[in-house]
Amino acid sequence: MTFTESAERQALRESVRQVVRKFGSGYATEHARRGVPMTELWQALGAAGFLGVNLPEEYGGGGAGIYELALVGEEVSAEGASLIMMVVSPAIVGTVLARYGTAEQRRDWLPGIADGSTIVAFGITEPDAGSNSHRLSTVARRDGSDWILNGRKTFVTGVRNADAVLVVGRIQDAAAGGPGQSDTARLRPAMFLLPRETPGFTYQPIEMDITESERQCQLFFDDVRLPAQALVGGDDAPLEALFAGLNPERIMGAALAAGTGRFAIGKARRYLLERDVWGVPIGAHQGLAHPLAQCHIEVELSRLMLAKAATLYDEGDDKPAGEAANMAKYAAAEASIRALDQAIQCHGGNGLAADYGLAMLLGAARVARVAPVSREMVLNFVAQHSLGLPKSY
Repeated sequence: MTFTESAERQALRESVRQVVRKFGSGYATEHARRGVPMTELWQALGAAGFLGVNLPEEYGGGGAGIYELALVGEEVSAEGASLIMMVVSPAIVGTVLARYGTAEQRRDWLPGIADGSTIVAFGITEPDAGSNSHRLSTVARRDGSDWILNGRKTFVTGVRNADAVLVVGRIQDAAAGGPGQSDTARLRPAMFLLPRETPGFTYQPIEMDITESERQCQLFFDDVRLPAQALVGGDDAPLEALFAGLNPERIMGAALAAGTGRFAIGKARRYLLERDVWGVPIGAHQGLAHPLAQCHIEVELSRLMLAKAATLYDEGDDKPAGEAANMAKYAAAEASIRALDQAIQCHGGNGLAADYGLAMLLGAARVARVAPVSREMVLNFVAQHSLGLPKSY
């Protein structure tokens, strides 16, 4: 066990920071207020090889692990430019395809995901199912060698700027169930790669009360015809394929939240050193210094769990990685929200002024308590799997 990052990882952090800083401090704020994706930053990170650092080298990736991708995401967020599509395209979709995609799917999709020229969104949440993936109503049925997909999704990020969506649905499985069982019991989860311009597929932005550069959308599938090769992993894809991207999703969510916490603390620290009211910097007063120090401790603690989760995942320890990933996501979300709230408090009235760009982040940071998995579902997981308490749902 070591708590010192390798020279290569430290260099990667610095390289990411240099790329982001070229865009200036107001770049992310401007794009968020306009609701416009940070395409130029995305392309720059892709060209530098940072977006695909976790994907196999044979498909243009860096051949590293989720630790390195989380590192990239954290440093981007720590510069105030959180890229939520990093959670989706290279982490969730890239991982699923690298581990369970057919040879053709890996060849067709992974190189573009790795260099950022292809963006794939991820659709799993449904209006009536919430976090219960066993109640999904999006269903695909066979029609010759094709699939016909019907259903809907909600709160899907980045569809406007995506080339395709990885859609989680259900298909009839002749091997499942037995005599007397309902049709529902014979439906198993499956994933489909759906290009954005496919006939029958439409999407509609959701009006949100938070400021973010990526829009949330509802998706509608009306008799969408997909070829056989759209089914991820083919007919023999195991159930594990559906969950392959969930631990990376939680790890990346923790990374972005931890980065946001670092960004907020950095802004507050500079203000406390520069602002002079009674002849000394206001950071000399414990009423401001102590709460910010507490936030710094909490963010650093969350980063330790983030590093543990990413390390366990990259070593292939799925069960402990799942526990650690959930804990890291929980800890980083809570720490980042507290850090941002305290940073606003440190600035006084300026914390709410548009020139400082802090208050606008509070809504987006609050999302980390809800997505990619809610705080309550994390607590359910820990209560059941870590503490051995009865299942509560």
